[in-house]
Amino acid sequence: MWLLPPSIQDLVPPGHVAHFVRDTVRNALDLSRIMDSYGEERGYPPYHPGMMVALLLYAYSQGVYSSRRIARGCEERLDFAAVTGMQRPDFRTVSDFRKRHLSALAGLFVQVLKLCQAAGLVKLGHVALDGTKVKANASKHKAMSYGRMKQAEPALAAEVDRWLKQAVHVDQAEDRAHGAERRGDEMPDWVANKQKRLEKIRAAKAALEAEARAAAAARSADDDGSSGSSARTKPGPKPKPLSDVPDDKAQRNFTDPDSRILPSKDGFIQGYNAQAAVDSHAQVIVAHDLTNAASDQAQLSPLLDRTRANLGRNPDEVSADAGYCSAANLRTLAWRRIAAYIATGRQRHGTASATNARRHRPGLIARMARKLRRAGWRTRYRLRKQTVEPSFGQIKHGRGFRQFLLRGIENVKGEWAMLCTSHNLLKLARAA
Repeated sequence: MWLLPPSIQDLVPPGHVAHFVRDTVRNALDLSRIMDSYGEERGYPPYHPGMMVALLLYAYSQGVYSSRRIARGCEERLDFAAVTGMQRPDFRTVSDFRKRHLSALAGLFVQVLKLCQAAGLVKLGHVALDGTKVKANASKHKAMSYGRMKQAEPALAAEVDRWLKQAVHVDQAEDRAHGAERRGDEMPDWVANKQKRLEKIRAAKAALEAEARAAAAARSADDDGSSGSSARTKPGPKPKPLSDVPDDKAQRNFTDPDSRILPSKDGFIQGYNAQAAVDSHAQVIVAHDLTNAASDQAQLSPLLDRTRANLGRNPDEVSADAGYCSAANLRTLAWRRIAAYIATGRQRHGTASATNARRHRPGLIARMARKLRRAGWRTRYRLRKQTVEPSFGQIKHGRGFRQFLLRGIENVKGEWAMLCTSHNLLKLARAA
């Protein structure tokens, strides 16, 4: 029983991160992209968009991601009440707000990053790049290979055709038994399920064929561009002839077609490859990206581009593991005048640097291997693991994010951006 209404500020201690997130969203972030989407002057929206943004960012910073768990937190937790002003949006409101404004919410990453830079948390002296595999909101058992699709499609089509004929006979028998008033064109559920399955298989099969044709066309264009008298024959086995037919082992998932089967330390998962560039000064994420490719090699240049776009300049040094090692990436770093420390192979336990035991052909990769080997224990490459790995550990283990909630690569990119934004908010809160 309260004689006077309590102050929301008193629900949690003064230095609590809930106050920091709420005040930062209210006073330091530009929410015009979200606010301008509401044209009604009265009765809409039911909850202030600024409060909803603060609620989502605070929930993500506390490892609460499900809309139902967020709504329950508004009812049961004092720290959530301090953020919402004791308002209690239901889970559908939270879910719809996140889906509607996902792109704008992802755009808040740059604003929070600049706040970190203004607070002196970002130096861009040394930036470490890495990727981590995160499960998609889909099961790997809901995927089917192209070879299996070719076998299943005709068999399933024949079965559906046989069952449709059987359904016609059943309807005719029911008409004779119950009269002609009953509609005879209802489709039994067991037939509809098979038809939906057949439609999904045909759509997935067509998508794989379209991807194979696009890949073949791209390879053909590359070969035409490099052909001529000056073209050098590449060493190694002769490449396979171009084909616009998918490989029988190519797979597509029916639940989230954009996700892929990816290797991880715990085996193969159905998921995405989340990328981050982390500043070594305070482990602030300065750039992020996400792809469904298993390899990290093609992600170095996009991460550097995003870092420059976010903060206005390139980092002085960049370190990355062997997944990013290629002559093209080393040339990119040299052209940008960035000191590179890229592993050329897996690091053996007890060795000073991650270099390959085998000899490299003379060139950029061989020079990088010598550079890391000469520096020994003093190499700047040692900063990589202690910079980027803790950030992934804080997101995946500390805050329990093990699986994306949304589906589709664009939605998942937005979700990863929100995770990186909440990570930086916590770094900013600790420095405040």
